[in-house]
Amino acid sequence: MQNRSKPVRRADQTARHWLVGRLATFLTTAGLTLLSGPLCAQGVPARAALCAACHGADGNSVMPQSPSLAGQPRVFLENQLVIMREGLRKIPAMQGMLDGVKDDEIIALARHYSALPLKPAPGVLEPARMERGAALAGRTHCASCHLPSYAGREQMPRLAGQREDYLMHSMKQFLDGTASGRDTIMAASLHGMS
Repeated sequence: MQNRSKPVRRADQTARHWLVGRLATFLTTAGLTLLSGPLCAQGVPARAALCAACHGADGNSVMPQSPSLAGQPRVFLENQLVIMREGLRKIPAMQGMLDGVKDDEIIALARHYSALPLKPAPGVLEPARMERGAALAGRTHCASCHLPSYAGREQMPRLAGQREDYLMHSMKQFLDGTASGRDTIMAASLHGMS
């Protein structure tokens, strides 16, 4: 006797992806994770639905200390996702999220987020602080790796338009030696800063 299953209609798949995404968002915001096995095989839409809980539906984060992924260099995103998947960069909120995700899925996810437009976080610009920051960035030669526009390149992240609270959190991690799985040259670059 042959097993003749009915073909899955596209509308059923879309509804399933939406439901999985909503469930994943709920579980993630509740501090739980979704089993990754079957979800990994569903591709970028399902995976991006998981990411949206912290990084925003369009890759532009509105969650404190959660980075925006939109417009980041593709190679940087690929590298970071692999490093997190392999357990070299430990981020409690990401624990288990990349378990079982294959390289081709990571490449597709990185391509997805790198192609999304950046929407800089809203806020009031403070010219005096901006001038002081520009002077510090000049003295520490940030533009030599992150480019003068701070758009990032290859494995260097985009800094321009990134959440200020996330940048501060990251720089503190480099300074206090808790930035595991990340470029150690940043610790040297920030050495001596308050």
